[in-house]
Parts: sequence; structure tokens; C-alpha cells
Amino acid sequence: MTPEPAGGEGVVGRGQRIDDTKRAAIISDIRAGGTCRGIAKKHGVSPGSVANFAKEAGLNDAFERTSTENATRAKQADNRARRAQLASDLLSDAERLRKQLWEPTTIGAFGGRDGEWHTAEVEEPPFADKRAILTSVQTAVRASAELEKVDAANSADGAKSMLGNLFASVKQVWEAERAGEPPSEPEAVGERRDE
Repeated sequence: MTPEPAGGEGVVGRGQRIDDTKRAAIISDIRAGGTCRGIAKKHGVSPGSVANFAKEAGLNDAFERTSTENATRAKQADNRARRAQLASDLLSDAERLRKQLWEPTTIGAFGGRDGEWHTAEVEEPPFADKRAILTSVQTAVRASAELEKVDAANSADGAKSMLGNLFASVKQVWEAERAGEPPSEPEAVGERRDE
């Protein structure tokens, strides 16, 4: 039997047999959801060996990332919706705050010999309070605009990607025509053609 590296160091040489104990441990790690490279490094074997063991064990989609990608896209969509709601709420807050500029309000201060709290009803807030209200309005509007910029930037990236794909398709047709081959007709997304 060929000696194998201890503690996951090094890689078993090409053509060397991996013993059944190590093979079982590798398959166990595959089932536990480890990555191909991570498992290979841990056991001191090549990623190809790990992939082969997965196939032999009938775990053909063990390293498939589709479900993770779908979950990531769903989370991104959820976050976009939350940002949109928060941006809307911040605008509503800004509107409510701005209305306070011209509404009657109660002001208060400590005063008199005993330092007691005194209040008074006024037709609208004093100037210093109006300045504080306007600062709060600006902060809420700015925060809302920043949230919208995040999703606008993401939309722009998506548009760039779509244009890049369109360019690649046009280039492919052009190259096929130059080579004298009949171009294949691309199908529109979501469109089915009856044969």
C-alpha cells in the first residue's frame, strides 16, 4: 500500500490508490455539503478525485450551486423590496416633518425663580426649531435618494449585461455570415416557436 500524506498535507500522487477509509471520509464530507476544493485540501487529494468519488456515490449534483444562486437572487430581490419600502417611508417621514413647519405647536422651557417647566402654545415653531425640522427633512430625503441610487446602479449593471449579450449575439451572426454559414436565428426570451 502506498503511504499517504498525514494531516491533509500534500496530495496523493497521480495513479496512487486512495484507501477505502479515506474514500469513505471524503464521501461523508461530500454528503455534509463541503466544497470540492475544500474537501480535496482536507484529505490531501486532487479536486478531480473528490469529483469522481461524488459521481461514484451517485452524488452527481453535490457541488451544484444552482440552489445557492437562486437563494441569493431571492435574497437580493427581498432586499430591493425592503429598500424601496424604506425609501418610501423616509419620504413619508419627510412630508410629516415638513408639515410641522407651519402648524401650531407647544414650546417649553425651564424658567422663573424656582426653575419650573413652563409651556406656551404658539402658532408655528420658533425659527431654531424650524431649522432643526428642515435639517431632519433634508436628511430623510437624502437617505431616500441614496437608497434609490443603489437599485438604479444595480439596474444599470443589468442593462449593461443585457447589452453585452445582445452585442455577442450580433457579433456571432456577423462572424457566421463572413464565414459563409447560414446564421442561426436567436429566439426571443419567453417566446416559443411551433415547428
